[in-house]
Amino acid sequence: MIPEVINDGLTLDFEEEIEPSNTFKINNQLDRCYGTIDELESMKQAVFLMLNIERYDYLIYSWNTGFEANDLIGQPIAFVVSEVKRRIRETLLQDDRITEIDSFIVTTNKNKVHVQFTAHTIYGEIPSEKEVDY
Repeated sequence: MIPEVINDGLTLDFEEEIEPSNTFKINNQLDRCYGTIDELESMKQAVFLMLNIERYDYLIYSWNTGFEANDLIGQPIAFVVSEVKRRIRETLLQDDRITEIDSFIVTTNKNKVHVQFTAHTIYGEIPSEKEVDY
């Protein structure tokens, strides 16, 4: 059964409201939270966390959160390079505040692929990087 909406001649107006991105600031060296941050600073922290959480490994996070890196170990370098870019884009675009990922620069050194990129958010641009073992 499909629900039916009856509009008695009324105009239904609504606006999309952007929720604040206020969050606790994480000190990576001490593994502690102190103070709060908002907008661009919270987005930088969100990008860092999304790329450094292994996807599907932690029950506390949804399956849409995190970056899959473990299955890239032992794969050919050409596969890893193309897959890392796709996975970065897939991981970060889960967040509605991130609009685009571009400007990829990929370098390889020994058994590592280093990727630099820019994440465009509703608050501004975030230059970022990710290194993956292969």
